[in-house]
Amino acid sequence: MSETREQRHNYHLIGSFTRYSGWTARVETVLEYFGIPYTVQFITYKEISRVSPSGLVPLLEYHTKDRSIQINDTLAICEFLAESNPELNLWPRDQLLRAIARSAAAEMHSGFLTLRNTFHTNFVAHFSGNIPISEQAMKEIERLLALWDNARRFTKARLAEINEKDGGFLFGEYSIADAFFWPVLWRFRTYNLPLDRASTDVLAWIEKMWNDPVMQRLAHHYYRQEELPESRIEKYDDVFKGQEGIYSGRFPENWRFSLSEPAP
Repeated sequence: MSETREQRHNYHLIGSFTRYSGWTARVETVLEYFGIPYTVQFITYKEISRVSPSGLVPLLEYHTKDRSIQINDTLAICEFLAESNPELNLWPRDQLLRAIARSAAAEMHSGFLTLRNTFHTNFVAHFSGNIPISEQAMKEIERLLALWDNARRFTKARLAEINEKDGGFLFGEYSIADAFFWPVLWRFRTYNLPLDRASTDVLAWIEKMWNDPVMQRLAHHYYRQEELPESRIEKYDDVFKGQEGIYSGRFPENWRFSLSEPAP
């Protein structure tokens, strides 16, 4: 009897609690969305050096009956998952769409440093009021909106050209690229970053992401992490401590994105 995919692949994900960690969340989202069997171990920042030779997470441990390996870096992990599960199409099937999807994910992987360093990942929190947005941060926001708009416009044209259905995600069907931008959507929500320049196509993609059943299931999981005291990172909950005119709160678990009301 031939081995099943579950028997062939034994993945163990080690990472930070995903309500604060966009890096680990990317990999978790890919595993969850494509239904790839895995086990997971969430650790605190103090534990990372103990389990990761590179001092970085996420870390994917891959076990077979013959050997075990460790892979770190989200892009390397996701590429390995794509190669190991070719029937799942973690990247678009079409060569051109696959190329620009990889390009978009790589840009997210190495870029947008001001947004990352200023607006830390925090899924549950909600900051409002006089949120400072630097000139460089605004440039990065505009670049994101342009990247997403270009992706959707090119994708719709390309899929029409090859007579394939558009699933409404960045490059048609859900892919690694969507997972890589998922934590950025949190930042728009958490810090009420401006979406007024977002095109109709971009807003439609954002709505699809937020309202997708898998994304909603993951969101509920982030709230369950909030119930674990060991998951809390105080500095991320109080990034604007002492700054006047900024108010901190918490998003309700039943929050939904709406095209008519992108943020509360």
